[in-house]
Amino acid sequence: MEHPRSDADAAHPFEVSVIGLGYVGLPTAAVLATAGQRVAGVDLRPEIVDTINAGAIHIVEPELDALVRAAVAAGTLRAHLTPQPARAHLICVPTPLGPGRAPGLDHVAAAAEALLGVLRPGDLVVLESTVPPGTTRAVIGERVRARGFTPGVDIFIAHAPERVLPGAVIREVVDNPRVIGGLTDACTARCAAFYERFVRGELLRTSAETAELCKLAENAFRDVNIAFANELAAIAGHLHVDIWELIALANRHPRVQILRPGPGVGGHCIAVDPWFIVASAPAHSALIQAARAVNDARPGHVIAEVHRLAQSHRGRPRVALLGLSYKPDIDDLRESPALAIARALAEAPGLELLLVEPHLSRSPIEGHALHDPHEALAAADIAVILVAHRAFRRLPRELFLAPRVLDTVGLLAAPIAPS
Repeated sequence: MEHPRSDADAAHPFEVSVIGLGYVGLPTAAVLATAGQRVAGVDLRPEIVDTINAGAIHIVEPELDALVRAAVAAGTLRAHLTPQPARAHLICVPTPLGPGRAPGLDHVAAAAEALLGVLRPGDLVVLESTVPPGTTRAVIGERVRARGFTPGVDIFIAHAPERVLPGAVIREVVDNPRVIGGLTDACTARCAAFYERFVRGELLRTSAETAELCKLAENAFRDVNIAFANELAAIAGHLHVDIWELIALANRHPRVQILRPGPGVGGHCIAVDPWFIVASAPAHSALIQAARAVNDARPGHVIAEVHRLAQSHRGRPRVALLGLSYKPDIDDLRESPALAIARALAEAPGLELLLVEPHLSRSPIEGHALHDPHEALAAADIAVILVAHRAFRRLPRELFLAPRVLDTVGLLAAPIAPS
C-alpha cells in the first residue's frame, strides 16, 4: 500500500526529479515538464544547470530545444546541482565501462546516496540507466533499506530501462513500450502508474532483474547481428562479391533480416551493454564475446584499407573522412568507431586528413580542422565514408567520382531493382 503523503509533501514544488541531464535525462525531463508536471532536473555540472535554466540545451536532439525553452519559460522545469524532494525520482546517469571492461556503477551509487537525504515515505525511485542484473536491488534497494525504509511498503523502487534512439528521443520516450521491473509487485505497480501518465507505448511488467537483463539482451542481439554482417562483409570482400547487393537480396527472404555492416559499433549502448552480460556470466557468453571481438576489430580493418589505398599515391595523399559521430545525423561521439579511425589516421605519417562532420562546430582532433564536404571531396585523393549522414546522401554523386572511395556504410550502394 502506498504511504499517505502529508500536506507539506503535496505542497512541494516538484512532482518529479530527473537525476542526470544527458542524452536521456534531459529529453525525459522536458517531455514531463511540457506535459504540465513540475520537474526538477539534477546534474553535477554547473555549466549544464546554467544552460538549461537559461532555456537552452547542451546536446543536439531534434525538438529538444523548443521543449526545454517552453518548459523553463512556463516554470515547470528547473535545473539544480543537488537532488530535490519530489514524489518520483528518475535516475538517468551514465554507466560506462570501467577498468577491464567491468561495469562502471559509480554514478548510480552516487545518485542513490544523494537521494537518501531527500527521500520521503511514499516516494518512487526509478533507475533508467542500463545496468547489470541485480544492480537495482543491490545498489539502490540495499541503501534504502539501510536508511530504514522497506521497498514496496514505504518506498517504491523499480528499473525501467530507457529504450530510445538518439535523433528520435522525444517521440520514443512517449511512444515506445517500456519494460518495468520492481523490487516487489507493489513497486512494479507504482512505477507503471507513473509511466502511464505520459507513455503511450505498452507497459510490460516484470521483475527488476528481468528488466535489467532484457535491456542488455536487446542490445547484445543487435551487436551479434552486426557482427555477422561485418563478418559477412569480410567474406564478400575476399570473394569479390558486392556486400550491399548480397544483404539486400538475402533480406528479401521473409525470415531474414541482416543488419548493415560498417566501420565498427559505437554509442553508449550496443558497444557497451554486451560487456555487462559478460561480466554477469563470463562462462556462458561465448557468442556475445565473439561478436564483440568481430566488431571491435572493424576500425583496424578500415585503417589498413586506407593505408593500402594510400600506397598507390605518390607524395602525401589527401584523405577525406566523412563522418565522425557514432551513427547518422547526431553529434554524439561516444565510443565512435569513426572517431577512433580518424584519430589513428591523424597519428599516421604521410597522410593529410580532411575531416568532415556537419553535426559538430569544432574538430575533436587537435590540429585537424573540420571541412566543408564539397571542398573536402574536391581536394581528396581518397574519400572514406564512415557515417551515413543525410547531409552526405544529398551530395551530388559526381563529387565521389574523382577520389578513390572507401564506402564503409553503403552510402553509395545502388538499390536492388524489382523485376
